[in-house]
Amino acid sequence: MMHIGRHAAVRAACAAVALCVLSAATPVTLAASAARAATECDRTCLEGLVEQYLGALFAHDPARISATADVRFTENGQQLELGEGLWRTVSGKGTFHLTVPDVAAGEVAWLGSIREADTPAMLAVRLGVRGRRIAEVETLVQRSDRSALGFEKIGYRWTESIPPAERASRDALVRVANLYFSGIELNDGKGVYPFAPDCNRIENGTFTTNVPTPPGKTRPDPRTANMYSAQWSCLEQFKSGLIHFVTRVRDRRFVAVDPERGIAFAFGFFDHDAGDTRTFQTPDGRTVSAGPKQPWTWELAETFRVERGKIHQIMAIMNHVEYGMNSGWSTWEQGRSDHARYLGQTY
Repeated sequence: MMHIGRHAAVRAACAAVALCVLSAATPVTLAASAARAATECDRTCLEGLVEQYLGALFAHDPARISATADVRFTENGQQLELGEGLWRTVSGKGTFHLTVPDVAAGEVAWLGSIREADTPAMLAVRLGVRGRRIAEVETLVQRSDRSALGFEKIGYRWTESIPPAERASRDALVRVANLYFSGIELNDGKGVYPFAPDCNRIENGTFTTNVPTPPGKTRPDPRTANMYSAQWSCLEQFKSGLIHFVTRVRDRRFVAVDPERGIAFAFGFFDHDAGDTRTFQTPDGRTVSAGPKQPWTWELAETFRVERGKIHQIMAIMNHVEYGMNSGWSTWEQGRSDHARYLGQTY
């Protein structure tokens, strides 16, 4: 992966993004959409299949799902047989859930709270649909009661529809959301950060932006702090340049995009190389050290709510995994790449 020139390239792409946010999809996207539409699985069909899958999961009975003969299933990057892993231990559904159907892609994603052996946990699911049957099942289980209870307390559902005249194309939604990943990777404070003023981020059930300053404490100053603060806005965090210790945001797979609600759902990995990458200069020239002291990888499922070219809400669940781990759905080269992918396109 080449980092040289990344920010210049991203900034150059910004104008194109701003101009195309409310435009029609590209010819390549339209062709892919037409091909996917042949599956004849509309929103209702996709939503029904994910509910069917969850119902079978909670009943511990894979025979209840409509699957292809060659259905493939992974849990946290490991290929398993349907009926293994969480299938044996899940005990119920929680109160938080978000469904993202993508008719053009023939996929549906789901993020929600569950109970495993009666303990709260979080689950991300991607279903690839072929001929109205489930052909691919990708799951990410985050076994954290704190995360699940946090999401249930916050309760965002993102059910509001965007007026048709204001809806962005799938391509534009991916491009805007991907600027978030590019802005984190070797963050220098000078990138393109398309955040709305009300942007909030929730990670593992906890607000990591705009947190009120505790009584008796002083709000950290981005000009003097050595670590980014959850008390800052999305834009302040990125402009601080203090997220520079994230050295690679790779295998960025946008698996379900819903223009009707302005939602983009992605899987990916954040790598922290540690070592000398922990020491860097801030945009104003200060030298600081931050980030994990050993090589570290987060595997994540992340959702973005985008309106009029700006990111308003971000939600993610993340697991600490083996450094450099692959998703199980990408080649080695794709898994190392910091380019985004959606509907066969690379961004």
